[in-house]
Amino acid sequence: MRRLRRTIVTLILLGLLGLGALLLYGHARSHPEDMPWTALDLTRPVGMFTGRKIADLADEGPRCQALLDQAGVRFTALPARGGGEQCGYDHAVRLRTDGALGIRYSPSGLGTSCSVAAALALWEWHVVQPAAQRHFGSEVERIEHFGSYSCRRLYGRDSGAWSEHATANAVDIAGFVLADGTRISVVRDWDDEAAAGRFLREVRDGACDLFATVLSPDYNEAHRDHFHLDQAQRGTMGWRACR
Repeated sequence: MRRLRRTIVTLILLGLLGLGALLLYGHARSHPEDMPWTALDLTRPVGMFTGRKIADLADEGPRCQALLDQAGVRFTALPARGGGEQCGYDHAVRLRTDGALGIRYSPSGLGTSCSVAAALALWEWHVVQPAAQRHFGSEVERIEHFGSYSCRRLYGRDSGAWSEHATANAVDIAGFVLADGTRISVVRDWDDEAAAGRFLREVRDGACDLFATVLSPDYNEAHRDHFHLDQAQRGTMGWRACR
């Protein structure tokens, strides 16, 4: 009797495991963006592992550019830039608005690593524009920034770790300009309790799903006037910063 009971329990557990495997397989088929082993596709919605997959593109410039092209994102490939052992970049791009993207960057001519550009594209589609429509009933026409490439250490110090800006693997976002001319500024509107402040916090939070590091005024005084977004490589399952 005891053996029969154990057999029944074992069969039930095996059945539950089988059911779980079937459910996981079905979810993977319909939501590959949520699976760590599926290939990145920029035309898919943002999933649990999208941000990590984009960060992993840092050493795969040609593949990253091919993914942008497949998603209808037009860009200008920038020539490689040397800058010593710690600075410079390969496969950086400048996003264009004659394809699937509609937001311009100001100042114009922003060039970033391809992995940062890929995340900016998804941020526009899935975070920034939907948030602007929700809070203002208008689209974002322009994003104001403080630049990407800068051969320097963190905080411009004379020693210590090098910034992701040293390889154009970061961008600092200062504000947003809507189609009707309304300007939302990080430094001015972060503490606003109305639409502007809610919009800024929503796009900051949404960036955390796409970038390895997101630093905002909540982090420290040095970031009181911008969002720092980067794709620091910390491994497929490495830690991510969202402040």
